[in-house]
Amino acid sequence: MTIFCSHCHRPLQAEMSCLPRRGKQAPGASKPFRSTKSASKARRDQINVELQALRSLLPISAREKERLSYLHTMALVCLRLRGAQLFPPGTCGTAVPHASLALPHQDGASLCAPPADSAPPAGPALGAELLSLLPGFLLVLSANGKLVYISENVAQVLGLSVVELLAQGDTVFDILDGRAHEDARKKLLLAHEEPGREVTFVSEMRTSKAFRLQHGGNRAVAVRGRFTALRWPASPSTAAFLALCTPVARLPADDDAGSQDDLFQSMHILDMTFTDVTESVTYHLGYRREELIGQSWYSLLHPEDADLAAAQHRAVALGAGAGTAVLRVLRRDRTWAWLCVSARRDGGGRAITCTSHCLR
Repeated sequence: MTIFCSHCHRPLQAEMSCLPRRGKQAPGASKPFRSTKSASKARRDQINVELQALRSLLPISAREKERLSYLHTMALVCLRLRGAQLFPPGTCGTAVPHASLALPHQDGASLCAPPADSAPPAGPALGAELLSLLPGFLLVLSANGKLVYISENVAQVLGLSVVELLAQGDTVFDILDGRAHEDARKKLLLAHEEPGREVTFVSEMRTSKAFRLQHGGNRAVAVRGRFTALRWPASPSTAAFLALCTPVARLPADDDAGSQDDLFQSMHILDMTFTDVTESVTYHLGYRREELIGQSWYSLLHPEDADLAAAQHRAVALGAGAGTAVLRVLRRDRTWAWLCVSARRDGGGRAITCTSHCLR
């Protein structure tokens, strides 16, 4: 019986075929599918080994290291790397005079760090004793708002450790209340364009669950600082925003009338000239009621807050509803009071009423 090939139709001998055998395939022929599971596992194991090595180098307690996820490990490593770029060992001590680490204090004085040759490479060397004397915690940001350094006493203000705070994100905007993002960006941009100029903004910052249950909300913090060139020549990569963050009274919620002891009300015509004010203004600002009637609201405002107040005034005057802003107002003793001011139109649209909560 003759067997013909099904491809070329020629007669074949037993166990013959015109097709190439599997063992004699050309070198360029396709190879059978091979699973990559083992290769993927090997890569994951290698990544895990590298992350564990990075975790072991972090200057935190062994207990905190055990609680770190891989994501938190990378966040901390990035924080340390950004700090090492701005605070390399042996360079800050030879910087120009204005590049020394001078952080603003509430009374306008500065808090200076020790020489850089005694500091760790990822931030200023500030001991626990010095930090305990501060009215708040220290914050260092890069030119684009990335977190570079947060002092350990942040836990006393926000109830969160540095590790827990970094879980929120790696920029300052990740730890601020969303309503303050625009104001914070404007103030940081202003400070960046004019190095050495001090700016201040107030915002609620994220806190621990225990803190929110105890105090009824997040912590309002006044951030006061300036951009400083840490090395010469100055450039965006060598400039940092150095700030002191001090807690203030909790910002009132939109539907929270608050205590009558920490607020006063004022009435204005449409150009914000005082027509009346409650007697409690004397307790908060030191002025008598008669001194303020006839004065402009803008004559009491801090120059840096004039634009924010004007935007609030414009929105209320155009009928956009009630507007709220955190502003600094000059007291009679020439100090600044932080007020959370809520404004609305009254009297058939011919007047503006402001309710001012004193934050500190």
